[in-house]
Amino acid sequence: MRDMTPGPELSGPQAADEFQSDPYAPEVGELPEQSAQDSEKVNKTGTTTIGISTSEGVVIATDMRASLGGRFVSNKNVQKVEQIHPTAALTLVGSVGGAQSFIRTLRAEVNLYEARRGEDISMKALSTLAGNFARGGPFFAINPILGGVDDDGHHVYSIDPAGGVMKDDYTVTGSGLTVAYGTLEDRYEEDMTNEEAKEVAAASINAAAERDTGSGNGIYLADVTAEGVDINGYDFDELL
Repeated sequence: MRDMTPGPELSGPQAADEFQSDPYAPEVGELPEQSAQDSEKVNKTGTTTIGISTSEGVVIATDMRASLGGRFVSNKNVQKVEQIHPTAALTLVGSVGGAQSFIRTLRAEVNLYEARRGEDISMKALSTLAGNFARGGPFFAINPILGGVDDDGHHVYSIDPAGGVMKDDYTVTGSGLTVAYGTLEDRYEEDMTNEEAKEVAAASINAAAERDTGSGNGIYLADVTAEGVDINGYDFDELL
């Protein structure tokens, strides 16, 4: 007589949790696991990045160095701050490819938002969007600074790799942050102008470059006001 016992594929309905996916998983697919050897081959910005809210707007400063595995300088003129909005800029921190992909994705979403609504996205909404992407997207470890101006004022946010968004009058991210913070807190004053903030930011980046092997080779400054974003590169001697 034929055995009528159901096989594994007919053993019963699947549990509900087998159909549920991780709500925090990247929607565009999983990344392969990386070994320590693979990570050393990835271009990383290492870096020191600074954001300062001023009486006129926001100043964002970054160094120019990229490295391989934190030990070899692979590029001495990397622009680590990009305009992503008519009056906002974002820094690159972490793997270069991940940070560049993050900026392209965020910029596209900003353009889509503004095309649909016919108005500029607010800095609060933009920071929330950036935090959501950092948490759920396949961008490797990134820790950018977002600085911008809108109708509600001047804003600086740090965005951690887990998607946390923290607003402050000034912030520092990157491998040189411990050195840069000391100089920044010593020289920071409320209601500084953008020109004053540029000098303070440059001194802080320079201090980090003296001790942090992932930072150096000059500085990029983003001058953010209600009129727009102006980004330029400098040698330290031009600013200090």
